[in-house]
Amino acid sequence: MGSIGNVTPQAMHFAEPLRLESGAQLADYTLMYETYGTLNAARSNAVLVCHALNASHHVAGTYAGDPKSTGWWDNMVGPGKALDTNRFFVIGVNNLGSCFGSTGPMHVNPATGNPYGAAFPLVTVEDWVAAQARLADRLGIEQFAAVMGGSLGGMQALAWSIMFPTRLRHCMVIASTPKLSAQNIAFNDVARQAILTDPDYHGGDFYEHGVVPKNGLKVARMVGHITYLSNDDMAEKFGRKLRNAAESNEYAFDFGVDFEIESYLRYQGDKFSEYFDANTYLLITKALDYFDPARGFNGDLTKALAATSAQFMVVSFTTDWRFSPERSREIVEALVSNRRRVTYAEIDAPHGHDAFLLEDARYMNVIRAYYERIGAELEAA
Repeated sequence: MGSIGNVTPQAMHFAEPLRLESGAQLADYTLMYETYGTLNAARSNAVLVCHALNASHHVAGTYAGDPKSTGWWDNMVGPGKALDTNRFFVIGVNNLGSCFGSTGPMHVNPATGNPYGAAFPLVTVEDWVAAQARLADRLGIEQFAAVMGGSLGGMQALAWSIMFPTRLRHCMVIASTPKLSAQNIAFNDVARQAILTDPDYHGGDFYEHGVVPKNGLKVARMVGHITYLSNDDMAEKFGRKLRNAAESNEYAFDFGVDFEIESYLRYQGDKFSEYFDANTYLLITKALDYFDPARGFNGDLTKALAATSAQFMVVSFTTDWRFSPERSREIVEALVSNRRRVTYAEIDAPHGHDAFLLEDARYMNVIRAYYERIGAELEAA
């Protein structure tokens, strides 16, 4: 199994306005996307991969001249891999509001000639799916073999099954949830407050001031990263190890970095603040908070999923306390109540929420087996 090799991002511009759930609209916009593999003559082997919070359209492969630019799900997507690009035509799309090329807060608002900044409208998971559907239309894909995503990407896959039930044959929801818990919303708001109260944020218009609210972004990432790891994984990697234990096993008795876990979180925060946009972080975490397909059905998820017609694969991880297996089971139970065909796997991986991105033989084999079934259906059609 090798990498898909060098890939090239593409841009698709849409001149027709997109009405958003908030009531606002984008007069025009651009979506960045990448494709891997070959679309068959029947246009029936397309798989849409939806990304999570800090990822993008760059799902697999590398960019020419940059060997470190490996796609975020390269271990999943490629020739001979679980999602085999020798068999399927895979599409990754960067969502609206992102900072990786699709129209977002750092782009110029045609109405003012200045960057959108805080004026960029709030977007929802459903808005992203509506935009993705337009891109599929342009590519001539009437129905996906599967729509797949992990975490926030899983929310998008679930929304696809509700909004466009006949446009996907399989829906794959990994390490996700039908709605955020109060605890999750709380974590997101703490992260947002770190950004909003950074003096360099300037009400969202920091681009014009030539600064970046790095401290806010750093703290936001540190808070978020804590929720992606399991307690066991953190204990095994870091425990209470002191950063300079080899030189001295004494505390520094200041507010600097004593423990390895502190050093790790600060490193992750610093790195994140160098490449991610603060306004994008605010937008995406709010979209996470707002996702709740059962909201229009008095909280009844079974009724919310009644219109679906796809077959489902739902995967959870036992140590994922951010989107725990209980939340995945809610989805499964609602689908079973609607007599949908569902495959459920609960993997006892030790890595917490991040497990959906990592290499685990049991997890990859489950996904591979499911795509074997989808491939067999295609060959039989």
